[in-house]
Amino acid sequence: MVEEKIVIGAGTEWPLDGLLTIPDVGSAPYPAVVLVHGSGAHDMDEKIKNVRPFKDIAEGLATYGIAAIRYNKRSLTHGRKMVKQLKPNLTVKEETVEDAVLAADLLRTDPRIDSSRIYIAGHSLGGMLAPRIDASGGDFAGLIIMAGSPRRLEDIMRNQQDDFLKTAKGVIGWLAKKQIEKYAKKLSGISDLTDEEAKAIPFAGNTSLYYLKEMGDWPTRKYLENSTKPILVMQGEDDLQVLVEQDFNEYKRLLANNPNASFELYEGLNHAFMPSITDDISKAMDEFKVARPVEGYVIADIADWIHAQSSDSDGRCSAGEAVTSVVQ
Repeated sequence: MVEEKIVIGAGTEWPLDGLLTIPDVGSAPYPAVVLVHGSGAHDMDEKIKNVRPFKDIAEGLATYGIAAIRYNKRSLTHGRKMVKQLKPNLTVKEETVEDAVLAADLLRTDPRIDSSRIYIAGHSLGGMLAPRIDASGGDFAGLIIMAGSPRRLEDIMRNQQDDFLKTAKGVIGWLAKKQIEKYAKKLSGISDLTDEEAKAIPFAGNTSLYYLKEMGDWPTRKYLENSTKPILVMQGEDDLQVLVEQDFNEYKRLLANNPNASFELYEGLNHAFMPSITDDISKAMDEFKVARPVEGYVIADIADWIHAQSSDSDGRCSAGEAVTSVVQ
Protein backbone atom coordinates (compact mmCIF):
# COMPACT_ATOMS: atom_id res chain seq x y z
CA MET A 1 0.00 0.00 0.00
CA VAL A 2 1.20 3.47 -0.92
CA GLU A 3 -0.34 6.65 0.51
CA GLU A 4 0.18 9.81 -1.52
CA LYS A 5 -0.63 13.36 -0.45
CA ILE A 6 -3.21 15.03 -2.67
CA VAL A 7 -5.20 18.27 -2.66
CA ILE A 8 -8.92 18.35 -3.39
CA GLY A 9 -9.95 21.59 -5.07
CA ALA A 10 -6.41 22.71 -5.87
CA GLY A 11 -6.55 26.17 -7.43
CA THR A 12 -9.92 26.98 -5.85
CA GLU A 13 -10.54 29.05 -2.73
CA TRP A 14 -11.30 25.87 -0.78
CA PRO A 15 -8.27 23.55 -1.17
CA LEU A 16 -8.32 20.47 1.07
CA ASP A 17 -5.43 18.19 2.06
CA GLY A 18 -6.04 14.51 1.55
CA LEU A 19 -4.54 11.10 0.91
CA LEU A 20 -4.83 8.75 -2.03
CA THR A 21 -4.25 5.13 -1.03
CA ILE A 22 -2.95 2.95 -3.87
CA PRO A 23 -2.78 -0.84 -3.43
CA ASP A 24 0.45 -2.76 -3.89
CA VAL A 25 -1.46 -5.95 -4.75
CA GLY A 26 -3.27 -6.77 -7.95
CA SER A 27 -2.62 -4.59 -10.97
CA ALA A 28 -3.63 -1.17 -12.22
CA PRO A 29 -5.99 0.28 -13.20
CA TYR A 30 -7.64 -0.18 -9.81
CA PRO A 31 -11.22 0.41 -8.76
CA ALA A 32 -11.44 3.28 -6.28
CA VAL A 33 -13.66 4.68 -3.55
CA VAL A 34 -14.32 8.28 -2.50
CA LEU A 35 -14.90 8.38 1.28
CA VAL A 36 -17.40 11.04 2.38
CA HIS A 37 -17.71 12.11 6.04
CA GLY A 38 -20.60 12.32 8.44
CA SER A 39 -21.74 15.44 10.30
CA GLY A 40 -19.15 17.70 11.87
CA ALA A 41 -15.76 19.15 11.03
CA HIS A 42 -13.93 15.87 10.36
CA ASP A 43 -10.37 15.24 9.29
CA MET A 44 -9.49 12.86 6.47
CA ASP A 45 -9.56 9.85 8.83
CA GLU A 46 -13.02 10.87 10.09
CA LYS A 47 -11.50 10.83 13.57
CA ILE A 48 -14.11 10.63 16.33
CA LYS A 49 -12.40 10.71 19.72
CA ASN A 50 -10.14 7.63 19.51
CA VAL A 51 -11.43 5.89 16.40
CA ARG A 52 -10.50 6.55 12.75
CA PRO A 53 -13.02 4.81 10.50
CA PHE A 54 -11.83 6.21 7.16
CA LYS A 55 -8.21 5.31 7.84
CA ASP A 56 -9.30 1.76 8.63
CA ILE A 57 -11.45 1.50 5.51
CA ALA A 58 -8.89 3.00 3.12
CA GLU A 59 -6.06 0.82 4.37
CA GLY A 60 -8.30 -2.23 4.52
CA LEU A 61 -9.57 -1.81 0.97
CA ALA A 62 -5.98 -1.54 -0.28
CA THR A 63 -5.38 -5.15 0.79
CA TYR A 64 -8.17 -6.13 -1.60
CA GLY A 65 -6.74 -4.19 -4.54
CA ILE A 66 -9.03 -1.17 -4.20
CA ALA A 67 -7.79 2.43 -4.05
CA ALA A 68 -9.39 5.06 -1.82
CA ILE A 69 -9.33 8.82 -1.53
CA ARG A 70 -10.01 10.67 1.71
CA TYR A 71 -9.59 14.32 2.64
CA ASN A 72 -10.16 16.90 5.35
CA LYS A 73 -13.69 18.23 5.35
CA ARG A 74 -14.15 21.80 4.18
CA SER A 75 -15.69 22.81 7.52
CA LEU A 76 -12.51 21.65 9.28
CA THR A 77 -10.04 23.44 7.04
CA HIS A 78 -12.07 26.54 6.17
CA GLY A 79 -14.72 26.68 8.89
CA ARG A 80 -14.33 30.33 9.86
CA LYS A 81 -14.10 31.45 6.25
CA MET A 82 -17.22 29.49 5.35
CA VAL A 83 -19.21 31.09 8.15
CA LYS A 84 -17.96 34.56 7.25
CA GLN A 85 -18.71 34.20 3.53
CA LEU A 86 -21.74 31.94 3.44
CA LYS A 87 -23.80 32.36 6.62
CA PRO A 88 -26.83 32.19 6.52
CA ASN A 89 -26.66 30.59 3.06
CA LEU A 90 -24.45 27.64 4.02
CA THR A 91 -25.77 24.24 2.92
CA VAL A 92 -24.50 20.71 2.47
CA LYS A 93 -23.75 21.62 -1.13
CA GLU A 94 -20.82 23.80 -0.06
CA GLU A 95 -19.95 21.74 3.00
CA THR A 96 -19.89 18.28 1.42
CA VAL A 97 -21.30 17.77 -2.09
CA GLU A 98 -18.92 19.93 -4.10
CA ASP A 99 -15.75 18.43 -2.63
CA ALA A 100 -16.88 14.83 -3.10
CA VAL A 101 -17.48 15.55 -6.78
CA LEU A 102 -14.01 17.13 -7.06
CA ALA A 103 -12.51 14.03 -5.42
CA ALA A 104 -14.13 11.82 -8.05
CA ASP A 105 -12.87 14.13 -10.80
CA LEU A 106 -9.34 13.89 -9.40
CA LEU A 107 -9.47 10.09 -9.45
CA ARG A 108 -10.54 10.11 -13.08
CA THR A 109 -7.34 11.93 -14.07
CA ASP A 110 -5.11 9.25 -12.49
CA PRO A 111 -4.05 6.53 -14.98
CA ARG A 112 -3.72 4.03 -12.13
CA ILE A 113 -7.46 4.28 -11.48
CA ASP A 114 -10.14 2.64 -13.60
CA SER A 115 -12.41 5.61 -14.31
CA SER A 116 -15.35 3.27 -14.96
CA ARG A 117 -15.05 1.75 -11.47
CA ILE A 118 -15.14 4.73 -9.11
CA TYR A 119 -17.52 4.35 -6.17
CA ILE A 120 -18.68 6.56 -3.33
CA ALA A 121 -18.78 5.33 0.28
CA GLY A 122 -20.64 7.85 2.40
CA HIS A 123 -20.86 7.47 6.16
CA SER A 124 -23.77 8.84 8.20
CA LEU A 125 -24.56 12.27 6.67
CA GLY A 126 -22.23 11.32 3.81
CA GLY A 127 -24.37 8.25 3.22
CA MET A 128 -27.52 10.35 3.23
CA LEU A 129 -25.97 12.63 0.62
CA ALA A 130 -24.39 9.93 -1.57
CA PRO A 131 -27.30 9.79 -4.06
CA ARG A 132 -27.30 13.58 -4.37
CA ILE A 133 -23.51 13.69 -4.82
CA ASP A 134 -23.82 11.07 -7.54
CA ALA A 135 -26.49 13.07 -9.36
CA SER A 136 -24.56 16.34 -8.91
CA GLY A 137 -21.64 15.22 -11.06
CA GLY A 138 -20.09 12.38 -9.09
CA ASP A 139 -21.44 9.91 -11.67
CA PHE A 140 -20.22 6.92 -9.69
CA ALA A 141 -20.27 3.28 -10.76
CA GLY A 142 -22.16 2.53 -7.56
CA LEU A 143 -23.09 3.87 -4.13
CA ILE A 144 -22.14 2.50 -0.70
CA ILE A 145 -24.37 3.96 2.03
CA MET A 146 -22.90 3.32 5.48
CA ALA A 147 -25.16 4.15 8.45
CA GLY A 148 -27.13 6.63 6.38
CA SER A 149 -30.81 7.53 6.44
CA PRO A 150 -33.45 8.28 3.80
CA ARG A 151 -35.29 10.52 6.29
CA ARG A 152 -35.01 14.28 6.64
CA LEU A 153 -32.20 15.34 8.94
CA GLU A 154 -34.51 17.21 11.32
CA ASP A 155 -36.64 14.06 11.73
CA ILE A 156 -33.56 12.09 12.75
CA MET A 157 -32.62 14.82 15.22
CA ARG A 158 -36.11 14.76 16.78
CA ASN A 159 -35.94 10.98 17.10
CA GLN A 160 -32.55 11.17 18.83
CA GLN A 161 -33.81 13.85 21.19
CA ASP A 162 -36.85 11.75 22.12
CA ASP A 163 -34.61 8.75 22.78
CA PHE A 164 -32.35 10.90 24.96
CA LEU A 165 -35.31 12.04 27.08
CA LYS A 166 -36.24 8.41 27.78
CA THR A 167 -32.92 7.89 29.57
CA ALA A 168 -32.23 11.33 31.07
CA LYS A 169 -33.16 11.57 34.77
CA GLY A 170 -33.46 14.18 37.52
CA VAL A 171 -32.37 17.76 36.96
CA ILE A 172 -30.49 16.84 33.80
CA GLY A 173 -33.64 15.28 32.38
CA TRP A 174 -35.74 18.32 33.33
CA LEU A 175 -33.28 20.76 31.75
CA ALA A 176 -32.94 18.59 28.66
CA LYS A 177 -36.70 18.42 28.26
CA LYS A 178 -36.99 22.22 28.33
CA GLN A 179 -34.17 22.64 25.84
CA ILE A 180 -35.46 19.94 23.51
CA GLU A 181 -38.99 21.37 23.56
CA LYS A 182 -37.56 24.71 22.52
CA TYR A 183 -35.48 23.05 19.82
CA ALA A 184 -38.43 20.97 18.54
CA LYS A 185 -40.53 24.10 18.16
CA LYS A 186 -37.82 25.65 16.01
CA LEU A 187 -37.57 22.53 13.83
CA SER A 188 -41.29 22.16 13.22
CA GLY A 189 -42.60 23.23 9.85
CA ILE A 190 -39.20 23.78 8.20
CA SER A 191 -40.45 22.60 4.82
CA ASP A 192 -43.21 25.22 4.90
CA LEU A 193 -40.79 28.12 5.32
CA THR A 194 -39.61 30.20 2.40
CA ASP A 195 -35.86 30.20 1.81
CA GLU A 196 -35.58 33.72 3.19
CA GLU A 197 -37.61 32.86 6.29
CA ALA A 198 -35.37 29.83 6.94
CA LYS A 199 -32.22 31.92 6.50
CA ALA A 200 -33.45 34.34 9.18
CA ILE A 201 -33.63 31.66 11.89
CA PRO A 202 -30.30 30.64 13.50
CA PHE A 203 -29.49 26.96 13.80
CA ALA A 204 -26.59 25.16 15.50
CA GLY A 205 -24.59 28.33 16.10
CA ASN A 206 -23.02 29.00 12.73
CA THR A 207 -25.79 28.08 10.32
CA SER A 208 -29.46 28.87 9.78
CA LEU A 209 -32.50 26.66 9.32
CA TYR A 210 -31.86 27.03 5.61
CA TYR A 211 -29.17 24.36 6.05
CA LEU A 212 -31.89 21.85 6.94
CA LYS A 213 -34.51 23.19 4.54
CA GLU A 214 -32.21 23.09 1.52
CA MET A 215 -31.17 19.53 2.30
CA GLY A 216 -34.81 18.53 2.73
CA ASP A 217 -35.66 20.08 -0.64
CA TRP A 218 -33.46 17.40 -2.23
CA PRO A 219 -34.73 14.24 -0.49
CA THR A 220 -33.13 10.82 -0.85
CA ARG A 221 -36.42 9.48 -2.18
CA LYS A 222 -36.07 11.79 -5.19
CA TYR A 223 -32.92 9.96 -6.26
CA LEU A 224 -33.56 6.37 -5.20
CA GLU A 225 -37.18 5.50 -6.01
CA ASN A 226 -36.50 4.84 -9.69
CA SER A 227 -32.80 4.04 -9.49
CA THR A 228 -31.27 0.85 -10.89
CA LYS A 229 -27.67 1.85 -10.07
CA PRO A 230 -25.70 -0.62 -7.91
CA ILE A 231 -26.22 0.34 -4.26
CA LEU A 232 -24.94 -1.27 -1.09
CA VAL A 233 -26.71 -0.23 2.14
CA MET A 234 -24.84 -1.10 5.35
CA GLN A 235 -25.81 -0.54 8.98
CA GLY A 236 -24.92 -1.77 12.45
CA GLU A 237 -27.86 -3.31 14.29
CA ASP A 238 -26.85 -1.50 17.50
CA ASP A 239 -26.45 1.91 15.85
CA LEU A 240 -27.84 4.62 18.16
CA GLN A 241 -27.82 7.41 15.55
CA VAL A 242 -29.86 5.69 12.84
CA LEU A 243 -32.37 2.91 13.37
CA VAL A 244 -33.14 -0.41 11.73
CA GLU A 245 -36.85 0.10 11.08
CA GLN A 246 -36.89 3.81 10.26
CA ASP A 247 -33.67 3.85 8.23
CA PHE A 248 -32.25 0.50 7.10
CA ASN A 249 -35.66 -1.02 6.36
CA GLU A 250 -36.83 2.20 4.72
CA TYR A 251 -33.93 1.92 2.28
CA LYS A 252 -35.16 -1.60 1.52
CA ARG A 253 -38.61 -0.26 0.77
CA LEU A 254 -37.29 2.56 -1.40
CA LEU A 255 -35.05 0.21 -3.36
CA ALA A 256 -37.50 -2.68 -3.62
CA ASN A 257 -37.59 -2.39 -7.42
CA ASN A 258 -33.83 -2.00 -7.85
CA PRO A 259 -32.35 -5.39 -8.80
CA ASN A 260 -28.86 -4.04 -8.11
CA ALA A 261 -29.46 -3.08 -4.49
CA SER A 262 -27.81 -5.07 -1.69
CA PHE A 263 -28.21 -4.79 2.08
CA GLU A 264 -25.98 -5.73 5.03
CA LEU A 265 -27.16 -5.43 8.65
CA TYR A 266 -24.47 -6.25 11.24
CA GLU A 267 -25.36 -7.71 14.60
CA GLY A 268 -23.69 -6.00 17.56
CA LEU A 269 -22.07 -3.16 15.60
CA ASN A 270 -22.48 0.57 16.23
CA HIS A 271 -22.55 3.70 14.07
CA ALA A 272 -18.86 3.33 13.18
CA PHE A 273 -19.14 -0.39 12.41
CA MET A 274 -17.35 -1.42 15.59
CA PRO A 275 -18.67 -3.57 18.46
CA SER A 276 -21.24 -1.63 20.46
CA ILE A 277 -20.41 -0.53 24.01
CA THR A 278 -23.69 1.04 25.18
CA ASP A 279 -27.37 1.13 24.32
CA ASP A 280 -27.85 4.50 26.02
CA ILE A 281 -27.99 7.34 23.50
CA SER A 282 -27.02 9.84 26.19
CA LYS A 283 -23.67 8.01 26.28
CA ALA A 284 -23.37 7.60 22.53
CA MET A 285 -19.95 9.27 22.34
CA ASP A 286 -18.59 6.64 24.73
CA GLU A 287 -18.72 4.31 21.73
CA PHE A 288 -15.72 6.14 20.30
CA LYS A 289 -13.55 6.50 23.39
CA VAL A 290 -12.09 3.01 23.04
CA ALA A 291 -9.55 2.88 20.21
CA ARG A 292 -10.39 0.01 17.87
CA PRO A 293 -10.78 -0.51 14.12
CA VAL A 294 -13.74 -0.97 11.83
CA GLU A 295 -14.55 -4.67 11.78
CA GLY A 296 -12.57 -6.45 9.07
CA TYR A 297 -15.56 -8.36 7.73
CA VAL A 298 -17.33 -5.05 7.01
CA ILE A 299 -14.41 -3.92 4.86
CA ALA A 300 -14.30 -7.36 3.22
CA ASP A 301 -17.99 -7.03 2.34
CA ILE A 302 -17.35 -3.66 0.69
CA ALA A 303 -14.46 -5.10 -1.31
CA ASP A 304 -16.42 -8.18 -2.31
CA TRP A 305 -19.34 -6.03 -3.48
CA ILE A 306 -17.07 -3.76 -5.55
CA HIS A 307 -15.37 -6.70 -7.23
CA ALA A 308 -18.77 -8.25 -7.88
CA GLN A 309 -19.79 -5.12 -9.81
CA SER A 310 -16.68 -5.52 -11.96
CA SER A 311 -17.63 -9.13 -12.64
CA ASP A 312 -21.18 -8.19 -13.56
CA SER A 313 -20.10 -5.36 -15.85
CA ASP A 314 -17.17 -6.76 -17.79
CA GLY A 315 -16.74 -10.42 -16.89
CA ARG A 316 -13.18 -9.95 -15.62
CA CYS A 317 -13.56 -12.30 -12.68
CA SER A 318 -15.93 -13.44 -9.97
CA ALA A 319 -16.05 -11.53 -6.69
CA GLY A 320 -14.47 -14.41 -4.83
CA GLU A 321 -11.67 -14.77 -7.39
CA ALA A 322 -10.91 -11.04 -7.25
CA VAL A 323 -10.73 -10.86 -3.48
CA THR A 324 -8.74 -14.06 -3.18
CA SER A 325 -6.18 -13.03 -5.78
CA VAL A 326 -5.31 -9.74 -4.12
CA VAL A 327 -5.23 -11.14 -0.58
CA GLN A 328 -2.79 -13.85 -1.60
